[in-house]
Amino acid sequence: MFKRMIQFRKKQTTNHKAESKSTSNSVKSEKLSKSLSVNIKQLKTTFGESEDVVFREFYFGVSKQTKALVCFIDGLGDKKLILESIVKSLMVDIHIIDQQVTVVKKNGPFHDLSKHVLSVTDAKTIDTFDETVKNILAGNACLLIDGNNNGFAIDVKGGEKRNVEAAKNETVIRGPQEAFVETLRTNTSLLRRIIKNPNLIFEHIILGKQTHTDISIAFIRGIANDKIVEEVKRRLSKINIDAILESGYVEQLIEDRSFTPFATVGNSEKPDKVAAKLLEGRVAILCDGTPVVLTVPYIFAEAFQVPDDYYSRMSYGSIVRASRFFAFAVTLLLPALFVAITTFHQEMIPTVLLIKLTAAREGIPFPALIETLISELIFLLIRESGIRMPRATGSAVTIVGSLVMGDAAVSAGIVGAPMVIVTSLSGITGLTLPAMYNAVIVFRYLFILLGGIFGLYGVTIGLLCLLAHMCALRSFGVPFMTPFAPLSLNGLKDSILRLPLWSMNSRPKFITWRKSNRQSRAQRPSPTHKKGK
Repeated sequence: MFKRMIQFRKKQTTNHKAESKSTSNSVKSEKLSKSLSVNIKQLKTTFGESEDVVFREFYFGVSKQTKALVCFIDGLGDKKLILESIVKSLMVDIHIIDQQVTVVKKNGPFHDLSKHVLSVTDAKTIDTFDETVKNILAGNACLLIDGNNNGFAIDVKGGEKRNVEAAKNETVIRGPQEAFVETLRTNTSLLRRIIKNPNLIFEHIILGKQTHTDISIAFIRGIANDKIVEEVKRRLSKINIDAILESGYVEQLIEDRSFTPFATVGNSEKPDKVAAKLLEGRVAILCDGTPVVLTVPYIFAEAFQVPDDYYSRMSYGSIVRASRFFAFAVTLLLPALFVAITTFHQEMIPTVLLIKLTAAREGIPFPALIETLISELIFLLIRESGIRMPRATGSAVTIVGSLVMGDAAVSAGIVGAPMVIVTSLSGITGLTLPAMYNAVIVFRYLFILLGGIFGLYGVTIGLLCLLAHMCALRSFGVPFMTPFAPLSLNGLKDSILRLPLWSMNSRPKFITWRKSNRQSRAQRPSPTHKKGK
């Protein structure tokens, strides 16, 4: 009985898919009618008399009045551009219209309109009802003329949009301040301003059965790995979902592994950072409606690289980057080591320090493991409340909440003062790595549990398992831990330390293999020596 039910459901699903496919094909193949009234009726039926869909009907011509329709969505199209370039051009330029297009023929009016009348930059011919609907939803204006089964899709995108502003989440001291916005075409133009190269390619696709979100794949032809580009296209083509509301949807649907805390798809809101990744051979994925751009492949070392490292001097950039690796180790292991040592390995603590720690923990009703978990949870909740609250009060709540809660917890004897110091230090160091923070939080709690149950042996085993897991990860075929594993001497120049720019002659070979040289080898600066007379 159960088997029959499964077979019946499979048959129903197959029939439904076949029916929906045939329906979509019939809609796509349905031609526009020569009768403008029929087309208007069908458009109004499709959009359900929605108030934001504008149907502007008018007549043009002198000796013979011809009825026309301009259909667009209010807020997506530029009304002034539609009025000046379409409606006014047809209704006012009566002499050209009377001589060229008053006689409605199969191909006559459209060729004449596009060549002599319409003052627009982009106008393409449409002949199916499905193309008309898609162009209207995309923000274009569709021009239909009575007596002709063709129409125009005219690019008049406009409406309200956010201006290009400084990056809010990726602040830099030196370098470009502008950030991506929610408009796809603005974001592609920001990349074009940086990379003035005809080999910079943008390929357009649409994802989301209900949202029809515009997605753009960006790469530099001749530098990007062709296999990675094809893999990106293949994974995107497999996405079959109702809505793409943010680039995070795309990231979760194309990443190599879903059940890993580490991100294998990079993201950024800064055009200069994305441009630098494109110049190394990576592929960028831009999503309409979000200021966050995805980049692949993504490796572990990228989480510690910021634009300031390359815009400032080598010595300072190397020290700051090395400190980020140290902060990563502190954030990940400090609470677990504190729990393991104070619980199982007190002999490792100097006697004077051990006496002070014991005195500080006197009266604490919980063991070190529970005390650490309580302290970490309080810090996480304070940080989360500071992020979610309005910016005007979020920072104040975070600072005041940390001071008040920390002092109250110590005074009440719930946690000890050493634990507050450990939690604050690990929390502050974790904020230096926003790209790695999500993974650090997960593994920090895991190491705390291992340290509280098994001591340093548990922390060591957990660390080995973590390293094995990281070495097993791939990002679009590229090892996640490169250039450390597998070892790449060329990649080590830009890993823990940032060597001078003149020494990084080639692009990362683990991403691209063609045109790996990005500068000549004679770039090392040297003073000019004048020969004596």
